[in-house]
Amino acid sequence: MLETANLEPFEPSQPQPETPRQSEPQLPPEAQGEVNGGPLGCCLGVTVGLLLSLSIAIVSRFYADPLAQLLHGGLSIAVRIVMILVALVAAILFGVLGWKLGKRFYREYELSPRQQRKLAALQQKQQLKRAHKRG
Repeated sequence: MLETANLEPFEPSQPQPETPRQSEPQLPPEAQGEVNGGPLGCCLGVTVGLLLSLSIAIVSRFYADPLAQLLHGGLSIAVRIVMILVALVAAILFGVLGWKLGKRFYREYELSPRQQRKLAALQQKQQLKRAHKRG
């Protein structure tokens, strides 16, 4: 026999405690601590390190003739190998340096009283603008 659906909203008799969903991924251990700029600094440091490796190609173009004579025509492969090595070393070194600098300088601070006043004034201006647009 077919049943009809009840269209009244369901309200539980007792409030159910919120349980974390099992399907949601947990934060990694390094993201569970205090907020700091270590990952941002690391990302910027790795970027700088990789960009510095491009200088090898630029320098090899300026000195192509002397380097080609020195390497007996194997300039292309030598430049690629040196670029890869410099990229790896520079990315690691600048990544670690960036992490340390990021933890030190990119911190999340509470607003000073002066900044709080400025923020409150700005929010009031925005609310006034919205009120004028509506009515």
